[in-house]
Amino acid sequence: MYCIDLTGKVAIVTGGTKGIGKAIVELFVESGAKVAIVGRRQELCDEVAAEFGVDHVFPFAADVSKKQDIERMVSATKEHFGRIDILVNNAGSSTMDYVEDIKEEDWDSIMDLNAKGVFLASQNVIKMFKEQGEGGRIITIASQAGKNGYRCMGNYVASKHAVLGLTKVMALELAKEKILVNAVCPGIIETDMKRIERVWGGNLRGMKAEEVEQEDNSQVPLGRTGQPRDVANVVLFLASELASYMTGQSINVTGGMTMN
Repeated sequence: MYCIDLTGKVAIVTGGTKGIGKAIVELFVESGAKVAIVGRRQELCDEVAAEFGVDHVFPFAADVSKKQDIERMVSATKEHFGRIDILVNNAGSSTMDYVEDIKEEDWDSIMDLNAKGVFLASQNVIKMFKEQGEGGRIITIASQAGKNGYRCMGNYVASKHAVLGLTKVMALELAKEKILVNAVCPGIIETDMKRIERVWGGNLRGMKAEEVEQEDNSQVPLGRTGQPRDVANVVLFLASELASYMTGQSINVTGGMTMN
């Protein structure tokens, strides 16, 4: 348990059923917040919510790339908990291929989920924050891929560059409303998605997944890849009063792999 106290705060965490998102939900609940756990499948949202207790969490199924789903997500959370203070844009995915081979449908699906989803959720929560008149926090899980280029990840890299740009614009536009907007840029984090990417990437490059994992570890100055809680720790800080003078930032959580 950290000394950060989010008692009385209400957060929405998209992609909150596994990996980084679930770790964020866990830390928020431990810190006293109430959390809407958002995922695509209601049964999985319900399953994860059962781990935390009905008083603290609200499971809600939504596709963040669809405007109507986002509108329902925001209004239902406000109705359930009475207010919204924090939005964590965590939902995201990836595919892997060389740029010349990326299918148009793969480009569209990744941009819709990773970039458009952040735009839609942020846009709707901004309206709610302004109605409440007490400021708020928007925290987006971007990636070090938003600052660098990586082979076989053209659509993913483009989507993460997009959300970092959007973060800066929103921070400028919303500063006077005391709505703070920041991004977190994880490096290589041990999640289900990362393990799948090692298989995909290995197949494309003629390598075994184990060899890709060894390559991953060799690139990190701290000598290990990250865990979801490493990212969640920074999100918790940004959601707290300790980060009240920070906006428009993109914070690396990469073990030193990215330093810009």
